[in-house]
Amino acid sequence: MEQVHPTRSELLKRKANRSLADQGMNLLKRKRDALLAEFMPIIDETMRLSLRLERVTADAQYDLAMAKAKDSGPKVRSASYAAQGEVLVDITGTHVMGVPIPVIRKGQSTLRNVLKRGYGITGVSSRVDAAAEKFEEIIDVIIESADIETRLRRLGEELRKTNRRVNALENVVIPDYDEQIKFIQMSLEERAREDIFRLKKVKKALERKEAARLERLKA
Repeated sequence: MEQVHPTRSELLKRKANRSLADQGMNLLKRKRDALLAEFMPIIDETMRLSLRLERVTADAQYDLAMAKAKDSGPKVRSASYAAQGEVLVDITGTHVMGVPIPVIRKGQSTLRNVLKRGYGITGVSSRVDAAAEKFEEIIDVIIESADIETRLRRLGEELRKTNRRVNALENVVIPDYDEQIKFIQMSLEERAREDIFRLKKVKKALERKEAARLERLKA
């Protein structure tokens, strides 16, 4: 416990600080609960997207393997080069319980019409089209995952930080103030008892002196 001066002004100060710490802890607990309410559904969504990405990737690899096996390798490579393009994303921001979070959205869907993939539709098989569609879907899922995982990470960091602050207030700061308040109160009570004891002694001494004076007057 830090050095504490057992005075009434210090007692009032410590009680005020303890009250502020208690209010801060309650606010942080409400913030933690609100963050947790936001956090849990995001975990579920992250798991859903992870499973979807795993499934779509497996499907894409299978379709690509089938295309390579049944169509000529050069044709598949040529189609892949022709189908190259750029992916546009919009990055904005929002706030959840005061926490700044980037928002990542597709500028447009990466799923394209077969006529817009750049290769001639008569030069490739439906197997190449199926593989191309699956890989385009992978990009869509990756962008969704980037958004939700960023949100999950930011909220998780804030949740851990808030929980540490709650624990510090609940287990360190407030108990310290309670100990300090208890120490000051005990010191003041002890001082008050000592003052009363001294006053009683002074009173008895005065009473004896007065009794002696009265005895002298009688004599």
